Amino acid sequence: MAKVEKESNLKTFYIDASGQIAGRLCSKVAKLLLNGNSVVVVNADKCLFSGARSSVMKNFFDRLTIASVVHPKHGPFHPRTPAGIMTRMVRGMIPRNKPSGEAALRRLRVYTEIPSQYGKVSFSTFEEAKATKPLAYYVPLGEVAARIGWKGAA
Repeated sequence: MAKVEKESNLKTFYIDASGQIAGRLCSKVAKLLLNGNSVVVVNADKCLFSGARSSVMKNFFDRLTIASVVHPKHGPFHPRTPAGIMTRMVRGMIPRNKPSGEAALRRLRVYTEIPSQYGKVSFSTFEEAKATKPLAYYVPLGEVAARIGWKGAA
């Protein structure tokens, strides 16, 4: 009976990733998921990576060189879309091989823009994850994704 009472306190969080630092945002999202809440993240392509543009790009290009020796279809598979990259970041922060981690991943939704069904929802942000420096010090996730093969960038 206590479990039913706990489930009634759970809710869905709607997060706007614009202007948020990706790692800090994903850690907050992972914590919400592990507590049993559902999370919807929009504008994933507008979240930011801190650091020099060349080093951020180099890290992603280096990650793409990791492949199977036997055959590429055996993985690892590298996400190219901003939503896929952010989902993968959150997946790395939860125990995905445990039942609690698998259930948490099922409660996560990440979008590169605001879908029509969430048009009237008010989105929140995390104060701890906001970018504090000028935007020139950050690299948008959409730009990184476009450089590694995302076709959705305009």
